[in-house]
Amino acid sequence: MPDRRFAFHPLAGVALVLLLLALYPVLFPGAMNFGFSLVLFAALATAWDLVGGWAGQHSLGHAAFVGLGAYVSVLLWTRLQLPLWWGVPIAMAAGAVVASGWGWLTFRLRGAYFSLSTIAVAEILRIVANNWADLTGGPEGISLNDLPRPFGLDLFDRRTQFWLALVLLGVALLAAWRVGSSRFGHRLEAIREDEDSSMALGVNPTRMKILAFAASAALTVAGGSLYAVHLSFFEPQGVFDLHLSIQLVLMAIVGGMGTLLGPTLGALLLLTLQEAFRSTFQQASLLIYGVMIVIIVRFAPEGLAGVLRGAWRRALHGRRAAG
Repeated sequence: MPDRRFAFHPLAGVALVLLLLALYPVLFPGAMNFGFSLVLFAALATAWDLVGGWAGQHSLGHAAFVGLGAYVSVLLWTRLQLPLWWGVPIAMAAGAVVASGWGWLTFRLRGAYFSLSTIAVAEILRIVANNWADLTGGPEGISLNDLPRPFGLDLFDRRTQFWLALVLLGVALLAAWRVGSSRFGHRLEAIREDEDSSMALGVNPTRMKILAFAASAALTVAGGSLYAVHLSFFEPQGVFDLHLSIQLVLMAIVGGMGTLLGPTLGALLLLTLQEAFRSTFQQASLLIYGVMIVIIVRFAPEGLAGVLRGAWRRALHGRRAAG
């Protein structure tokens, strides 16, 4: 029977991570661009994990939702003068609708076929954005030069962007906790482990996966909107890039798929390593980065979250043995 004296509530872990990240502007005030990237990509990786980790549907096209969030929210402002506090929710709703339709068409596919279909959809959206120049600006992109100031906040200020990204990360972590502690999450896990057996138990796999996909898409769209503001200028190749989708997948895998804090840990580790190697080993940074990922995946198949969970259990076992 577990010792309740040393029990660790998942929400306590979430609060601790958010508190530590909140100290970043105080400790590193001159590196806010990097801090924003850390927090935003942690949120995006956590959002991806809702469908990729919990439901086992490995989307390689999640950049589609980043791009969708960037274009919809910004175009609503530049074309219709609709401020972001209205544009972002509309973009999130649009992303959930797109994900639902996309999932309805593709969730009958399994394994690699679904993953390939996600790449195709993201590429279709990139081509549309690239060629519909009258609306999107085409390959010349969109510049964002001015924005209204909600409650006096300058949305172009890096600190403001950091705090907004931290709020998004908090929402994503709460969503992941809710999924993991609910019947919905248990059904997703059952689908991930054996879809046929879950159907025999009365679970509707397509419906469950669509709900997870829609939630993941809505959070990713919100992150894409914030990413667009941070960039101030973007074009289709940048926000619909396959490399962006793969980054999110790697962060979840390295951190631990289907875990509460795994994607956040993976994002923090990989982006820190990437930045360190880029400045220290300029010529071989990508090679070293790739080797590090292989080593982590090889010797920690459950990700960093699995390693930390195992260490915590061994520590508890040692305390009980000593007691």
